[in-house]
Amino acid sequence: MDLRFEEIEHTADIAMRVWGRDLAELFINAACSMASHLADVDAVGRTIERDIALEAYDAETLLVTWLGELLYLGERDGCVFTGFRMQEVTPTCLRAVVRGGPVSAYQQSIKAVTFSNLKIVPTDQGYETTIVFDV
Repeated sequence: MDLRFEEIEHTADIAMRVWGRDLAELFINAACSMASHLADVDAVGRTIERDIALEAYDAETLLVTWLGELLYLGERDGCVFTGFRMQEVTPTCLRAVVRGGPVSAYQQSIKAVTFSNLKIVPTDQGYETTIVFDV
C-alpha cells in the first residue's frame, strides 16, 4: 500500500491532506501522517500491540476519535503506532489491531486532533480529507 498524505500550509497548526482508496486506507494514511510528525517512523519498532474498537455518529467523528485514541494510547504507553491491521471500517464503526513501539524522543507534540473544516469527500479514486492537528 502506498501511503498517501501531504502536509499543507496552515497558519498555526499542522494540516495534512490524506487520500485512500477506501475508508480503511484513508484511516491508515491519516494515522501514518500523524505518526510522521510525532517520531521518525523508520526508527519505531512494533513491539506494542493494542486492539481498538470504536463507534461514532459519522465518518468524520470516527476519524477524529480514531486519531485521538492513537494519540491517547501513545501518550499513555510512551509509544508511537506505525502498524495498522484494519478488521472493520464503516462510516460509524472501526475495529483494528495497531502496533508500535517506544521512541527515544518525540519530534513534535500534538495536543489534539481537531474538527476544523473536516469533511471526508468521495473522489474518483476513493476518499480525501484534510486533518488539522493542534500543536
